[in-house]
Amino acid sequence: MAMIPRMYYGGHSVYEPYYQQQAVWDPFQEVPHGGSSLVAAASPESRFELTKLDWKETPEAHVFKAELPGLKKNEVKVEVEEGRVLCIRGEKSVEKEVSGGTWHRVERSSGAFVRRFRLPEDAKLDKLTACLERGVLTVTVPKKEHKHHPKRTIQIHVQ
Repeated sequence: MAMIPRMYYGGHSVYEPYYQQQAVWDPFQEVPHGGSSLVAAASPESRFELTKLDWKETPEAHVFKAELPGLKKNEVKVEVEEGRVLCIRGEKSVEKEVSGGTWHRVERSSGAFVRRFRLPEDAKLDKLTACLERGVLTVTVPKKEHKHHPKRTIQIHVQ
């Protein structure tokens, strides 16, 4: 009778190296939850391209918030292209590999992303502001004031 317990799921001993890693492997772990494309999940570099962004309209402004964890100010660029297109782009660089050692898992990704939005006619493009704080980029585009024309009732004449 063996003193080392056996697990009959594949016949591995619980004392074998790496057994726990193999026993709890989840094939769906690498699939991005809430993502729109399984193709994008295929390469680690493409994970960065799925930058999450919200666009909220308030009575005073259009507010964009993008999750950019780990990016520095100099790695993000906010521009207005073609007159009314807000362009938010960024690039996360790869760490230089130090020779020696063996990588067992690499989850941090690098790469570039670009997000573009056509801004509405009421956007004040010259007053646009951007702030990067704690991994969240907030771009605020104030709105032009609407001229309130007084309501006028037109009399309808019957002939």
